[in-house]
Amino acid sequence: MCLHDHTAAPTPKGELPRRGILAGAAALAGISVAGIAAQLASAPAALADNAPSGPNYPGKPLPTQAVIIEGGTVVDPKTGDAVADGVLVLDGGKVTAVGSRDETRKAVAAVAKRARVLNASGKWVLPGLVDAHVHANALADARALLQGGATSVRSGSSTFYQDIALAALPSWAPGLSPRMTPAGLFISPDQGDSLLADPDLAPLATLSGGVKEPQDLAYLTRVNLKRGAQVIKTRANPRAGLPEQDPRELVYNVDQIGAIVKAAKGAGVLCHAYSAEGIDGAVRAGVRSIEHGVFMTENTISEMARRGTFFTPTMDAITSMANSANPILAARGKEYTPILQAAVRAAKDAGVTIVAGTDSFGTDVTPIGTEARLLAEAGLTPLEALQAATTNAARLLGRGESVGRLVTGSMADVVVVDSDPLTDGSALEKVSTVIAQGAVVRTNL
Repeated sequence: MCLHDHTAAPTPKGELPRRGILAGAAALAGISVAGIAAQLASAPAALADNAPSGPNYPGKPLPTQAVIIEGGTVVDPKTGDAVADGVLVLDGGKVTAVGSRDETRKAVAAVAKRARVLNASGKWVLPGLVDAHVHANALADARALLQGGATSVRSGSSTFYQDIALAALPSWAPGLSPRMTPAGLFISPDQGDSLLADPDLAPLATLSGGVKEPQDLAYLTRVNLKRGAQVIKTRANPRAGLPEQDPRELVYNVDQIGAIVKAAKGAGVLCHAYSAEGIDGAVRAGVRSIEHGVFMTENTISEMARRGTFFTPTMDAITSMANSANPILAARGKEYTPILQAAVRAAKDAGVTIVAGTDSFGTDVTPIGTEARLLAEAGLTPLEALQAATTNAARLLGRGESVGRLVTGSMADVVVVDSDPLTDGSALEKVSTVIAQGAVVRTNL
């Protein structure tokens, strides 16, 4: 029974100090002028010579140096086409040319005197990878994701809006953090200390049973959106990674999740779900993607294909439990792994779009290439695994072709790998160069 008078809860107020709230989130995320300056100490010279600036500073965003990558095989994940001895030109944070040496000759000449040239002979040049499920609460977390080749990520929620603060960083300091699609706070019954993140959340502290009623779920969703969340994260079931929780227990039903989807007003909702009932309810409620999804049924898979619901299996998060020292988690990992692999194959066969997400938390980061390899081992072809970490994930994030492909006008996000991703399912684990927002993050070329 609901004992809370929903009419007493105020609507989020536009005049509330969002800037102050996000300043606190930035501090919690480890973002400060001093912190950025320290990070830039090891950055490329083109960045290190400039003082960081932001919306409240008179300066401009940090510039990036033009980059020419030549000699490698440039791969288009959308088509599977590859250009041997190709050339990629990056300038102003965008791809200005891509193709054969002859096709890119003019673009190369235009930046030759001011460009950094990387020789990728014997390697494969790909768009920056996309990790569709991460939990980054600090700048160190974001940088760890970037080192593994994830130049764009979708947040699976943060504790105090840190992901919203991180999302603003690439526009001002390229190469310090991936492009972030933030989710803000997790829409879950127990908000804990997250209620301290925002004065507008104070009314939720009066709920003795937690955030469960549709009106309260909608309210928390609206607060998230007002603070800058671009997607909304919720759950149907508890966590599998906590031995004291039962991941098949139902937390939110179809009506509760439906209230969140409605309040999200078009912002995609990603739903943590394990049980058949939980997954099916989330799909029918209209979520954009199912996260984990171990016990999905054939009927639900068919419904996902019909609705265009995406599937983020988070393979590593599930399979790695088998190696846990905790016997309950180890048993879950061993039980769930073959079931999840079968779900991936069934979803693929039904035409459900599969995306790669590691469920990495903090600085304990699984490289997105490992997730791609596990998807290949579950039954995707190497090209399909590459698409899961590029074009499919970019479409889920609403990035179009600006992310996930190397075409004229797309974002200057690039990885270079040591083996052929069209034939080797583990190729994305062999990253030798990462370029984010036009800045060279690391390279051995």
